[in-house]
Amino acid sequence: MTTRTMNILLIGGGGREHALAWALKKSPRIHRLIAAPGNPGIAAIAETAKLDAADHAAVVAFCRDTAIDLVVIGPEAPLVAGLADDLEAAGIRVFGPSKAASALEGSKAFTKELCAEAGIPTAAFRRAATLEAGLAALQEMGAPIVVKADGLAAGKGVVVAETLEEATKAIEACFSGAFGDAGAEVVLEEKLVGEEASFFAVTDGETVVPLATAQDHKRTFDGDRGPNTGGMGAYSPAPVMTDDMIARTMSEIVEPTVAAMRARGTPVRGVLYAGLMITDEGPQLIEYNVRFGDPECQVLMMRLTSDLAELLMAAAEGTLAETEVTWSDDAALTVVMATRGYPGPVERGSGIRGLEAIDDPDTVVFHAGTSLDGSRLVASGGRVLTVTATGATIAEARERAYAAVAKIDWPEGFFRSDIGNRALDR
Repeated sequence: MTTRTMNILLIGGGGREHALAWALKKSPRIHRLIAAPGNPGIAAIAETAKLDAADHAAVVAFCRDTAIDLVVIGPEAPLVAGLADDLEAAGIRVFGPSKAASALEGSKAFTKELCAEAGIPTAAFRRAATLEAGLAALQEMGAPIVVKADGLAAGKGVVVAETLEEATKAIEACFSGAFGDAGAEVVLEEKLVGEEASFFAVTDGETVVPLATAQDHKRTFDGDRGPNTGGMGAYSPAPVMTDDMIARTMSEIVEPTVAAMRARGTPVRGVLYAGLMITDEGPQLIEYNVRFGDPECQVLMMRLTSDLAELLMAAAEGTLAETEVTWSDDAALTVVMATRGYPGPVERGSGIRGLEAIDDPDTVVFHAGTSLDGSRLVASGGRVLTVTATGATIAEARERAYAAVAKIDWPEGFFRSDIGNRALDR
């Protein structure tokens, strides 16, 4: 791996990218860090650029003009659209999988078929390309059942239906266009029983390096009530992921996936984020993401003690076998503050105050959906802030995070008050 300093372009402008920028800035290997488009939080620690990630030619030209050594693609949409392919074709190193490998996230049906071929443990499933086929499959499988839009739906295309009526409505919503092109096909899965966990690994297509574990909170409200969201909070490590469970996840799920993708001629280079259900039989794959999770990335970056820039470049260069990843023994916990109405339509532009009152060195507020109206910080999306803290225990990290939340003056926002409770109850 090269040892000179690097210019890095970070694609994205959410909480995940703020956390990645925060971790990258700690690396002595960084010469310039530019985020496109970034956000006000990122702009406080890095350069930002107005660059449309959907315009691949413009991204390539920007990289050449600014001597970018590595592009780090944060969100899933540019990966599924093939941005990594066009960068690599132009001779620019990139952290993030190809369009073909991104099908692991871009199509839930693709992943389920891969699991069936490779013997990877996952829930029984049926796929349907029409409303009629979906309803027929539902009658065969019964309820409770999980209904998923096949494509990218920003974490909102999943319904855990307890009744046939709920499932029917979910299938009809997909085929009526509620999730756009993501709902052109539907996957129906048996509902697994167990505890959910998130497991992360980095791969260069050959070597797989396990990262840390986390647990997300997908439902909108306390007590895991309300619709699924992109995530309302997370903590790391996840107590349910014991050393034995991590070893099984690597040997039964992640490594077979990397081998199967390599055998297809579409190796995965980047992050593999396995959403798991830990059942009585062991880990089962719920779904894959091919990028760092959000808000899981925030807690992972707070615990990472090795050099993130070196890790990402090693994955891009194919030298992961020579790379060591180290973590703090501390726990980390993040609380998402979202605009009222999320995950539905929200009003933008409400003012956010009080961030300057948070002066705890073990707490970082990552911006997820903010913008500036003059000098005034305002909400510009659904999930707006991810208030993240570390501590010797999850309980300590939780206390710090909620103490910081209490200092933020934003009446139009809301948050869950029970992030981390499951870990505390163990």
